Amino acid sequence: MDLFDYMRENTMETESPLASRLRPRTLDEVVGQQHIVGVDKLLYRAIKADKLGSIIFYGPPGTGKTTLAKVIANTTSADFKQINATVAGKKDMEEVVKGAKDNMGMYGRKTILFVDEIHRFNKGQQDYLLPFVEDGTLILIGATTENPYFEVNGALLSRSRIFELKPLEKEDIRELIHRAVYDKERGMGAYDPVIDEDAADFLADTANGDARAALNAVELGVLTTERAEDGKIHINLAVAQECIQKRVVRYDKNGDNHYDTVSAFIKSMRGSDPDAAVYYLARMLYAGEDIKFIARRIMICASEDVGNADPQALVVAVNAAQAVERIGLPEAQIILSQAVTYVATAPKSNAACMAVFKAMDAIRDQRTMPVPVHLQDKHYKGAEKLGHGAGYKYAHDYPKHYVKQQYLPDGMEGAVFYEPSDNGYEARIKTHMSWLTN
Repeated sequence: MDLFDYMRENTMETESPLASRLRPRTLDEVVGQQHIVGVDKLLYRAIKADKLGSIIFYGPPGTGKTTLAKVIANTTSADFKQINATVAGKKDMEEVVKGAKDNMGMYGRKTILFVDEIHRFNKGQQDYLLPFVEDGTLILIGATTENPYFEVNGALLSRSRIFELKPLEKEDIRELIHRAVYDKERGMGAYDPVIDEDAADFLADTANGDARAALNAVELGVLTTERAEDGKIHINLAVAQECIQKRVVRYDKNGDNHYDTVSAFIKSMRGSDPDAAVYYLARMLYAGEDIKFIARRIMICASEDVGNADPQALVVAVNAAQAVERIGLPEAQIILSQAVTYVATAPKSNAACMAVFKAMDAIRDQRTMPVPVHLQDKHYKGAEKLGHGAGYKYAHDYPKHYVKQQYLPDGMEGAVFYEPSDNGYEARIKTHMSWLTN
């Protein structure tokens, strides 16, 4: 390290954002994530014993992925290198690999490479690291907000242990907030601030498990609030509300939170829980989800899960989809809410949905027989001379406008694909079909 590097590190220790300055330096300072760093857990023991293998930290922003990597850097005897996948290229990795080989060859010392945002590396970049991870030249620590099973090469995954970090609990964030306010060495304590308990509660709750969001709000509050007559900076509820005006919502349109929220949304409608369905609708709207995407999911649910138990559900859903495209936000949220609550509270049946799947299975698994002659079209040229349509019985010529005749191909007589349920309108369908055939 030269003089300039030394000066830069010293400057960053005092001038970097609060969330960075307050990072734990040891395992004992880590707040939360006890399911992976509790004293009896594998990761805790591995870090303490300095016997770490390649790992990937996966979780939402502000949950401590980089923090744990820094703790490892402060406790390991290995050489620790860090790169960020958003800006690093192959040249950066080649330099790290060369240094790792030198460390291993000359000193018998291992090298840990921490790759932040590892999901940003393309397949080729990830493949470049693979042989050096495999032969032990590098111990890889990756951090990602994206599901590693989607974004990280399978070969790297098979050589790494995945640790999922959870959103921090409210009490964990409260502890960090108090540490940030009153710590004079690394926090904001030198400014002599105080924070009201209701303000701390509000920030801890509104941060939604993201420690960085809460700490950024504390820093902003301290730096922008004038001193009171007692000489202190008071962070009250009004200040806290100004500093974190919108609740942080974990929702990446291409990631797990997206799929999990959409899944919960559909399952809530299917499960006839309008309150849960509207909650997940609001969560998607709040996070900026495409209203056309939401409308499509409602239409699918209206057909797949409501079906003929209430045929009107699909009509409502389709009209809602057309309406939100024409009207747009913010009024579209009202239309979506109407459609969601209708579908959620409608009687349910997947009989129509299952009918086509059963029929598709039959087509796949059985020989496809010709259409019965009497159902064939007799109107195209020469068809009638070939006997097409002969013997067809016109249903409206018979009582009830129904006549029994073979409609399925030969060999499939009696096959049943659609079995109406006893729910909603489908019960009437069932009764009607029984009346027709008896």
